[in-house]
Amino acid sequence: MRVKDNPSRNSHKNEDSHDCPGSPRHRKVSARWVRDEACRPLVDEAPVFYPTAEEFRDTLGYIASIRPIAEAYGICRIVPPPSWTPPCPLKDEKIWGHTRFSTRVQQVDLLQNREPMRKKLHRKRKRRKQYFSRPRRRTRPETESNGACGGDKEDKFGFQSGSDFTLQEFQRFAEEFKELYFGVKDKNPEDKKWLPSVDDIEGEYWRIIEQPTDEVEVYYGADLETGMLGSGFPKEPSLSKDSKVNEYVNSGWNLNNLSRLSGSVLSFEECNISGVLVPWLYIGMCFSSFCWHVEDHHLYSLNYLHWGDSKVWYGVPGIHASSLEKAMKKHLPDLFEEQPDLLNELVTQLSPSVVKSEGVPVYRAVQNSGEFVITFPKAYHSGFNCGFNCAEAVNVAPVDWLQHGQSAVELYSMQCHKTSISHDKLLFAAADVAVRSLWEISVLKKENQDNLRWKSVCGKDGKLTQAIKTRVYYEEKRIEHLPAVTRIQKMEKDFDLDTERECFSCFYDLHQSAVCCNCNSDKFACLKHANLMCSCKPDNRVVLLRYTIDELNSLVKALEESFDALQVWLSKNHSNPQLKNEYVEEIRTSFSVEPVNFGSVVYGKLWCNKDAIFPKGYKSRVKFWNISNPQIESSYTSEIVDGGLLGPLFKVSLEENPDESFVNASANECWAMVLQRINEQITIQRCSVKPLNSINGLQMFGFLSPSIVKAIEALDPHHKCTEYWKNKLPVVKKSSSNSGDNLLVGEKKSWATGSDEGEIADSFEAADELLIVENGNSLSDEEIQTVFRRMLKKANLEEMEVVNRILCRGSTSPLWRVAVETLTEEIKRTQK
Repeated sequence: MRVKDNPSRNSHKNEDSHDCPGSPRHRKVSARWVRDEACRPLVDEAPVFYPTAEEFRDTLGYIASIRPIAEAYGICRIVPPPSWTPPCPLKDEKIWGHTRFSTRVQQVDLLQNREPMRKKLHRKRKRRKQYFSRPRRRTRPETESNGACGGDKEDKFGFQSGSDFTLQEFQRFAEEFKELYFGVKDKNPEDKKWLPSVDDIEGEYWRIIEQPTDEVEVYYGADLETGMLGSGFPKEPSLSKDSKVNEYVNSGWNLNNLSRLSGSVLSFEECNISGVLVPWLYIGMCFSSFCWHVEDHHLYSLNYLHWGDSKVWYGVPGIHASSLEKAMKKHLPDLFEEQPDLLNELVTQLSPSVVKSEGVPVYRAVQNSGEFVITFPKAYHSGFNCGFNCAEAVNVAPVDWLQHGQSAVELYSMQCHKTSISHDKLLFAAADVAVRSLWEISVLKKENQDNLRWKSVCGKDGKLTQAIKTRVYYEEKRIEHLPAVTRIQKMEKDFDLDTERECFSCFYDLHQSAVCCNCNSDKFACLKHANLMCSCKPDNRVVLLRYTIDELNSLVKALEESFDALQVWLSKNHSNPQLKNEYVEEIRTSFSVEPVNFGSVVYGKLWCNKDAIFPKGYKSRVKFWNISNPQIESSYTSEIVDGGLLGPLFKVSLEENPDESFVNASANECWAMVLQRINEQITIQRCSVKPLNSINGLQMFGFLSPSIVKAIEALDPHHKCTEYWKNKLPVVKKSSSNSGDNLLVGEKKSWATGSDEGEIADSFEAADELLIVENGNSLSDEEIQTVFRRMLKKANLEEMEVVNRILCRGSTSPLWRVAVETLTEEIKRTQK
């Protein structure tokens, strides 16, 4: 499995790759099996596991149970119970015979024995018998480079684009190639059942790799997005309500579900990263290969062979990964000298026999149809296909992966290698859920499979606790090495909400900490490279921390099940935990609704009611549980469109996928539809969050937010929306005498004080009261300037910059709210 944005694994089509008369698929197979020169490696077998039906029900639980044995081999095979036989939608005639997929042409004889590209540029290749005889065209396996790679990208060895096939066409082509290559009909024309064994094919494959005599090129439909061809697992419930099919739709072993299972920290990833969280398909033929590599971020991977001939795997345990790398560099020095990041390209094999001779343990697994193969973190693996087959694979990240993931991002930073996921975001999201689970169990006395699973990785020696401790260690050391004059401040929660921030130098993810400078607001560095980002003095830079070291140490104590630390963490990062027998993750009673467009008032019976005015074109944004993955929050857009005679229509859309929208004539019913969808996913995914019984649609649209209400009311200054205005409580004004007592703000409805905007508005109104002079007139601009200048004379430059930053953020900023509340408190304290 590789990241979605790495083009080196996705060949680009051009005119040579189409199905023309001169294309490879129409050329005759001339290479032949050399049986007497077989080079089959003699390596030990990886373990095979046979779960019972009961054990098989808990996917991550079963993987955890075999890990102590299997991880020492790097790979293992899992044979499902005989009753587990999921249907494969790919065999539907609409897909099998009509849907096309792209392929790559792999030059099998060059996967190990080839010259560096620079040496070969002006040298003709020796003449040999050819499977395909047309001139070769190299693709450009473009990866993010830090300058360590020698030569131009055009000069890298890679896989060229092949023809497009349907599954039916590819089966015919693959089977014909295999029959001709191994001389199946020549052996015994009457015995049509004879086929070469896996051992026969394996011996010939490594002969081609190690001692090539003929040019052998094959097709491989690799890294195919399931969104294009479709998944080999059923994804939609059966219309006939077939309970067996629906069982496979919801199964944790269905690779469409695996990554986001509760207990996999990938479930906290907001994006559907193709090849990591969304499975990829692999359509193979005899000799099509996957070369030595580790998974991105050293993740686990799970591969399922839907149907077809066997797939042969080789694995090296993760603790021996560096030994494998040394062995490859020793035996292929010229290739690595030219291209130091060669292993990132997945285009190079080295015989397991050679690897074993260097003292590196290698294990073999033969995966048959209907079986799984697991690769463990940092385990190098490679292999090939024995014939026409179809496999599907995806990544998963149980909590024990976190230590490997931390090592991966530190390694990537040293290599200046881009990341595909935010490790810190997943780490802290997992820790937060674990803290809430501990609170549920210890205080609320609620136990279930999910919170007990999280509890099992907590405690002083828990894997999640250890992962947080490791992260805190790195953070402390790096902060200690910063100049003493460096300013530190809290990072805004939305710092990387819309754009994932990364270090300008090493691409380290900046979710937890970042360094910025006044000279360039768009440039950020990690703590290690703060001194490289610009030539400014250190005191011009600011270190942004999502969590301070004290907060991180408090999180560690919370994971170690300290009651006080649990309470502190929850109170700071969530609404105050209820000490009574109430669910700690009960949905907030208020939401931060952001107005986008207030629209225009339409005067008509349907365009308002006693509770709210509904402007045409109104639009707002709010964060709420994702309808596909309720364990994360996503942004929703709520808007009002003109429904003609129906009046206003209320529409809610998921911003990351606008096609997911809900429309109704009622704001409450519209959001009720969203809630119903979320509750369904909570049940299907067995999420740790608790389903909600109801939701206030007016609140979610923002019509209960005082600041939004005021803005909408201002659109109707003559009170033409009569039904709304006649039911609104009057504003009570008090003026005691001509002596100039302050004008008091009238009472508001009790529901109008719940949201974040309400709190800001209340504080803002309190500040407004302070700006009322004796005769009831507002302060003039000159008077405000005089007061401010008098105050700012007592402030230093840093303090004035803080005030400026707060004011520039606007009244909807949390910084503004804190400032106004603090100012109000100080005035009240002084008055006493």
